[in-house]
Amino acid sequence: MSMHAYIQGLANLESLNRAPGFFKYQEHSVAAHSFRVAEIAQLLGDIEEVNGAAVNWQLLYEKALNHDYTERFIGDIKTPVKYATHELRHQLAEVEEKLTSNFIHNEVPEFLQERYTRRLSEGKDDTLEGQILSISDKVDLLYESFGEIEKGNPQSVFLDIFRESLSTILLFQSRPSVQYFLKEILPDLLSEDFADREKLIGVTKELMPEQA
Repeated sequence: MSMHAYIQGLANLESLNRAPGFFKYQEHSVAAHSFRVAEIAQLLGDIEEVNGAAVNWQLLYEKALNHDYTERFIGDIKTPVKYATHELRHQLAEVEEKLTSNFIHNEVPEFLQERYTRRLSEGKDDTLEGQILSISDKVDLLYESFGEIEKGNPQSVFLDIFRESLSTILLFQSRPSVQYFLKEILPDLLSEDFADREKLIGVTKELMPEQA
């Protein structure tokens, strides 16, 4: 037993595309997404730390880098399907958890199993690091949807993804990092010159009427 299977599995994440089943001008792999989420989490963690929070950087990086590793087992399921019902979401989580547990037991050396159980478990929890992961994941998804909208992708699903991503980010608006994103980064995104700019501005005003 070695870490061969774990390292080999990293290549699977490179070929596993996100948001399957939709036409996209630019494909995004799970591996690239994980890297971007880690970079965004680093930025948000810096902002939290500057504002007085105690960030556990090892835990934050572990959560960010590994948060979608288990998608190598079941793939990236369409968001509308994944969240169709609470029961389905729970069942998918159970399957993923079972496959992950079997993988760790069968492929990870015993002296590392406790570490990888922590790293490959659900990272979005109530800790500061878990909250930063949740925010970072949605910031990257928001930018993915923005990229398609900016390029003129006619599918309305990307506007729905933008709306859902921003709605989730707003759940954490008491955090200094989210306040910075909403006040400094999001306005820069919306000031870009693209055909459907008014649609995104409309969605943003709908979710953030105080910014209207």
